[in-house]
Amino acid sequence: MTIIQLEYLLAVANCGSFSQAAEHCFVTQPSLSMQIKSLEEELGVVLLDRSKKPVIPTEAGLVVLERARETIKAYNCIREAVAELKGETAGKLRLGVIPTIAPYLLHKFIPAFVHDYPKVELEISEMITSDIVEALKRDRIDAALVASGTCGEGILEQELFNDRFYAYVSPENPLYERQNIRIEDIDLKDLVILSPGNCMRDQIIELCQARRTMPSHYSFESGSLDTLMRIVDCTPCLTIIPEMAIEYIPAEHRDQLKTLCKGATSRKIAIAVRRTYVKNSIIKALTDTILSSVGDTRPA
Repeated sequence: MTIIQLEYLLAVANCGSFSQAAEHCFVTQPSLSMQIKSLEEELGVVLLDRSKKPVIPTEAGLVVLERARETIKAYNCIREAVAELKGETAGKLRLGVIPTIAPYLLHKFIPAFVHDYPKVELEISEMITSDIVEALKRDRIDAALVASGTCGEGILEQELFNDRFYAYVSPENPLYERQNIRIEDIDLKDLVILSPGNCMRDQIIELCQARRTMPSHYSFESGSLDTLMRIVDCTPCLTIIPEMAIEYIPAEHRDQLKTLCKGATSRKIAIAVRRTYVKNSIIKALTDTILSSVGDTRPA
């Protein structure tokens, strides 16, 4: 029995497919299948029900998977402890990032992180919050950059910095003449928002519901903040954007940016990890690099 065999077994259980697990592990499917078959033969039991789509663990497989997770965790703890003793920050970090953070933050810290920590293999995926939570729980990613308070139980969040909300208003909208806008003054029929699955959408809806009932229909929804702003540019609408997006607004459109009155506030950006996560030195390195890149070394 080897760590590789246990990792391959866990990958199939997480992915529900031998082909996807092989892709995830960067090996050929025959190699992965052979290793799992060898493990089954050694234990004398069938661990995976291959007749099901997706592939699911057998009763014996569930028992082995529980122990496999503990074993892999202990194995990683050993590697982490030795790396810390040697004064190294090393290993793989699989990082998930939500779409309303990725375009505005990744390029700020990645070059410095790669330069300062060359022994860390950084693997980044852009994902919506619900997929991040599922990926963290299934060990498909190690950590994530999210809006604080959105991951739920079983996930630890370390707040990094505050990210205020602003209104981005069409020159054709009545609120364009104002510099400071109250949420209750926004005509919700004019508000374009992110599509379902984006946690910032939920935050905006919650913000507006705190004032009054949201309408049941929206004229436009998108998964991209940039798309929403382009829609605002050619319609009488408005949208709400985070502070980190402001510097990417062209100078000729900066007059469309309006502050929101006190109480309309912000979101907090956080690093989320599983409660059993052990790569503490890598997370500390990532945290320090991000805070340095945004020019804020103070806790949120």
